Amino acid sequence: MLFAVICTDKPEHLNVRMETRPTHVEWLNGLNAAGTLKIGGPFLDADGKPCGSMLLIAADDLDAAKAIAAQDPYAQVGLFAHVEIKPYNWVFNNPEA
Repeated sequence: MLFAVICTDKPEHLNVRMETRPTHVEWLNGLNAAGTLKIGGPFLDADGKPCGSMLLIAADDLDAAKAIAAQDPYAQVGLFAHVEIKPYNWVFNNPEA
C-alpha cells in the first residue's frame, strides 16, 4: 500500500533543514534501495527555498508508514511543524502499474 507523507517545516528552520540534509538524503537513499521510496522531494516557498517535504512510500499499513516517517532525520531533529500521512492511490504515470 502507498502512503503520502506530507511535512511542513517550522518557520525559520531552513538552517536545520540544510544542516540535516546529508543525513536525510542518506536515509532516503536507503529507502529507495529497499524499494520503499517511490517519490520524494521538498515543497518550495515563494522564494524557491525548501519549506516542507513530500514522500510517497510503500508500507504494509498506516502504522508502518508512521514508523517509517518517524525515522526521517528531519523528523528526529524537530524540523517539522506538522506531518500528515494519508493512504494514496497512484493512478496516472505509475511505472509499476
